[in-house]
Amino acid sequence: MAITDLLAKDDIKKALENFQKPGSFNHKVFFNMIGLKKKTKDEVEKVFKILDKDKSGFIEEDELKNILQSFAPDGRELSESETKAILAAGDEDHDGKIGQSEFTNLVAQA
Repeated sequence: MAITDLLAKDDIKKALENFQKPGSFNHKVFFNMIGLKKKTKDEVEKVFKILDKDKSGFIEEDELKNILQSFAPDGRELSESETKAILAAGDEDHDGKIGQSEFTNLVAQA
């Protein structure tokens, strides 16, 4: 399943353009812009599985760094501070990674 099976390609493109400048990424605004916030829990879980590149059941820091590239190949890498910020916002149990329920909660709070 591709991310564009769940989210509109034009919404993704517009969001990526909005966050091209390093240091500009805001996960709450991004999730709203791509329409993820409006998706069902099941659909958010499907997006999580796409973002979990190594299929470990978690989105680790290296996957977060490349999260924008998961939505489109021309997405930029997040800076270290942007990566740490989204990790801090989503890592409820402080284990250094974001699980599926943590991701669902992160999207719901957007």
